[in-house]
Amino acid sequence: MTKNSDIRNFLLVYDRHCGRLVSQQDFGNDATAAVAEYQRLERLHRNEAEIDIVLVGSDSIESVMVTHANYFRSGTADLEEYLRSVVERQGIKLRD
Repeated sequence: MTKNSDIRNFLLVYDRHCGRLVSQQDFGNDATAAVAEYQRLERLHRNEAEIDIVLVGSDSIESVMVTHANYFRSGTADLEEYLRSVVERQGIKLRD
C-alpha cells in the first residue's frame, strides 16, 4: 500500500492538435505547488480546446506512462500498437 507521502504529483500538458506531450513537470510530493501550477495553466489555456492539462498523483512517472499512455504516444504507429495491446489483453487475437 502506498502512503500519501509516497505520492508524487505530475503535471502533463498535451496538445491534441499536434498529438504530442508539450510539457511534463514533476512536483514530487508538493501538492500545493502542483495544484497552483495546474490552476495557472488552466487559466492560461482556457480558450484552447485542443490543450489537455492533467494533474496526476502516482508513485512514479513510469506508472503514469502506463495509466496515461495516450499522452506519451505519438503518431499512427504508436496508436495502432496501443490499440492492438488493449484488444489482445481482452483475449482477442488479431491477424498481422
